[in-house]
Amino acid sequence: MALGRVAALRLLAYLFVPIDVLLTTSWVADHASASGALYRPLALARLLQLPTPAPVYVALLRGALLAAALVALASVFVGTARLARWAGAAVAGLYLWWMLVAMSYGKVDHDRMAFLVLLAVLPTVGGVVRLGDRTTSAAAGWALRVTQVAAVATYFFAAWAKIRIGGWGWVNGGTLAWALVRRHTFFSEWLLQNPWLLKVMQWGTVVMELASPLLLLVRSERVRLWAVAGLYAFHVATFLALGIIFLPQLVALAAFLPLERWVRLPGWTVRARAGREPLDVPSR
Repeated sequence: MALGRVAALRLLAYLFVPIDVLLTTSWVADHASASGALYRPLALARLLQLPTPAPVYVALLRGALLAAALVALASVFVGTARLARWAGAAVAGLYLWWMLVAMSYGKVDHDRMAFLVLLAVLPTVGGVVRLGDRTTSAAAGWALRVTQVAAVATYFFAAWAKIRIGGWGWVNGGTLAWALVRRHTFFSEWLLQNPWLLKVMQWGTVVMELASPLLLLVRSERVRLWAVAGLYAFHVATFLALGIIFLPQLVALAAFLPLERWVRLPGWTVRARAGREPLDVPSR
């Protein structure tokens, strides 16, 4: 796949990390003030023998993660391939640590899995990686494909968990009705008056999630784009109805999109010549 898609995903991922740390998961810092008795470390945190969160510990972790993300973001535009690799590896490790702190208090968010995989594989693509570069690379192909598989697996195993834990009552019962009673919005109040439609939506959600692996088999770019657009629309609809948005999953899902054609530096065109590194030349 194209190196430019890797560069674009680096841009998206390293932009998202500070937004996530400071806004969408800012509550993680509150764990530093919680009682240690509430801390139930995940298996990986126990294996690594990570300390119980404390104010100084969490503050240092947050600062290191933000600094690494800014360096990694800058490396998308300037710097060496080595800087991009080391900064990207630091972001992957520190963000995983941040998530271990976040998810060791009884709730694990499945929308983080594919994004964690994306951060882990981005540093594996070496050499010159620039926005808009359509030069194909096996390393880029591996990294992007692994991310795609993780994004699809998130949907598939979400459906499997619904059936395994909730049984078929998840799709035949009042799952969405219960969720809407708790957190309905202006756009979804009317759904409470149509319970039959809620059951259709429950079945549609599970069928869509179980069928998600088919996305990996699609060869037509047009069909793939429509399928991915449908997934983005599903998440937008979920946000409008329940106020829930899976932002990390949406970033990882972008691995299916032709970002090498859509995202490039203004005024520059990247051209590749056989057997040579891509060249940056001014566009005319």
